[in-house]
Amino acid sequence: MRLSLPYEGQIYRPPSEADAFILQATVGCSHNLCVYCDMYRSKSFRVRKLDETLAMLRKAGKILGSQVEKVFVADGDALVMDLDHWVPILETAHEVFPRLRRVSCYAMASNVLEKTDEELQTLRDKGLSLLYIGPESGDPETLRRIVKGGTYEEHVEAAQRAHAVGMEISVIALLGAGGIARSTEHAEATARLVTDMDPEYFAALTLTVVPGTPMERMEAKGKFELPDILALLGELRTIVAEARPTNALFRTNHASNYLPIGGRLPRDRDSILEVLDAALSGEIPLRPEWSRGL
Repeated sequence: MRLSLPYEGQIYRPPSEADAFILQATVGCSHNLCVYCDMYRSKSFRVRKLDETLAMLRKAGKILGSQVEKVFVADGDALVMDLDHWVPILETAHEVFPRLRRVSCYAMASNVLEKTDEELQTLRDKGLSLLYIGPESGDPETLRRIVKGGTYEEHVEAAQRAHAVGMEISVIALLGAGGIARSTEHAEATARLVTDMDPEYFAALTLTVVPGTPMERMEAKGKFELPDILALLGELRTIVAEARPTNALFRTNHASNYLPIGGRLPRDRDSILEVLDAALSGEIPLRPEWSRGL
């Protein structure tokens, strides 16, 4: 039986959720102001009606049943939902997917901070175990320019509060976010932020200036210039060399990146740096431009 669900618009998820069932419990992004992002600009944010979301879950459960081990709750920052939505969603997901072992979602720092410790603990107890948080940069000026909607300190606090209730976090950094003007500051501050957020997972993506975004208009006016490929790899090298998470699974496997690499930090730091140095010296071929994507 073919599963057909009422998804709205393009659906995005992290690379590590490729084998997850995607539940679109919210449509769009409640923030939707990041200057580089066009993922949700065609959507007006709303939380789906709970009955509709639960019906999607039950339909998927009848067809997929024991095949599903992971659920990713979309769209852009689903943690913004209140508990009167989250709790029935989590309970129903575990009911219809008996082998379910992980539920995750994108989250902004503000989503975490708006919830009480008791609410976060309830979410964790009900099965929400992983938050994907994308500060993109640790540099305060870059955060302001890209209109990220959270400060360095707020991202650290959000990570600490998520960890306190037993949630894991995946931190996402965006190479090139500071432009040429703040490339060094962006890389160094991002390394510090990764250290302070101390994630279980850490991923780096590479900025693409997307047509129709505010960043494209900034570029056209000379207010932003994307670093070249070697400079982007240099940012990544700085971040890997200087970040000090306790034990983070590190990946650059997103389609936007020129060099897919991975390992654990700090365990594999030296070997990752060796690969980066080989790429910077031209010894390792990079992903061709035509094969990159969002």
